[in-house]
Amino acid sequence: MTTATGAATATTGGARVPLLDAAGAPLTARRYFGAGDPGPIVAALASVPELLEVTLPFLSTVLGASALDVRTKEIVIVRTSALQECRYCVDAHSVVALDTGLTVAEVRTLSGAGPASLPDAAEAALLDWIDAVAGATGAVPDSVAARLRTAYRDFEIVELTLLIGATMMLNRFCTALSLPTSAEVAARLAEEGLA
Repeated sequence: MTTATGAATATTGGARVPLLDAAGAPLTARRYFGAGDPGPIVAALASVPELLEVTLPFLSTVLGASALDVRTKEIVIVRTSALQECRYCVDAHSVVALDTGLTVAEVRTLSGAGPASLPDAAEAALLDWIDAVAGATGAVPDSVAARLRTAYRDFEIVELTLLIGATMMLNRFCTALSLPTSAEVAARLAEEGLA
């Protein structure tokens, strides 16, 4: 496939925009392809290197190592993505969640495909917070905020809320552009009974 400028691109797999490969990416975006296929989000963003240059560091900071443990981050990402109905993000992060130690039953709970099965009150309060922030509009009820405060410190609440918002941004990006789930992720989900 080629773009209007004649640059080669990867097949889109149903995506609404070309997913660039290393050969088709602008020179300033090619470094993101150095280790191979960077995935559909980068392949789509590569069309606008100026946005790629600011978006990836932001996402790396929000999604990367921080005061929040990886399990908590994956709970936020999978639940938010399910509420926003982002198939790409639910699929991709269900695999990440499993790899970080969440069980299949927990992933089902987060994606709305199974009964509640998270182990503690802090995570239940977190789910209520995610549901109020990502699954509703308007103000978050004071009772939901008060419950979250019993389990998380102020800086964690700020980070959790930013993570929800950043995930929502990615959800809308991936859903609007119909980014495809990779064959590897689809196979893993099927293997785990999550497809």
